[in-house]
Amino acid sequence: MKVRQDAWSHEDDVLLAETVIKHITEGSTQLRAFDEVGDTLNRTSAACGFRWNAVVRNRYMKQIAEAKKERKERKRAASFAYYPQMRQMWNPISTTPRMTSVEEDDMSLDTVISYLQTMAHSNQQSSDLEREKEQLVKENQQLQSRNLELERELKKIKQDNSIIEEDYQSLIQIMNRARRMAILEDEETLSTAAFKMDKNGNLEKVAK
Repeated sequence: MKVRQDAWSHEDDVLLAETVIKHITEGSTQLRAFDEVGDTLNRTSAACGFRWNAVVRNRYMKQIAEAKKERKERKRAASFAYYPQMRQMWNPISTTPRMTSVEEDDMSLDTVISYLQTMAHSNQQSSDLEREKEQLVKENQQLQSRNLELERELKKIKQDNSIIEEDYQSLIQIMNRARRMAILEDEETLSTAAFKMDKNGNLEKVAK
């Protein structure tokens, strides 16, 4: 049996699943996971995305749910680390002395930077998800178009087969009629022919 050169192996599917689940856990996007797997397997990101959505994802629903849960817990833990310090920074009423140490000022500035970076990362994720959605919609439209094309080809093949079958039956009928006519002609020839016996005792046909 000939195996397609571009066929997905079990190891390819496992690599795709592990990479996507890792990106989900780390708060990254599936699109980046498809890019990473595509670079490793020398495939397009779209091919990896189609394989994931069509075949692999249903096998790993439990792991996906656990990865999303872990990602949510990580975000919650990160928010607890950022927001208390942010409230302390922007609270207009403070019971602490106005003069703070350089170390505390540096920590507050780092917190602001980290918070802004987190927000920027979230916006980037939203943009990536939107692009991923647009890509999947485009792929779906292409697949639907291809499906319609295949249906038209199948219909034409059925019509051609029907015509061939009709021609074949007509040919069989013509051959049967020709065979019957040949048999009738032979019988008529035999019935009108005269025979005589030669010196060796064999019958030979004599024209009338």
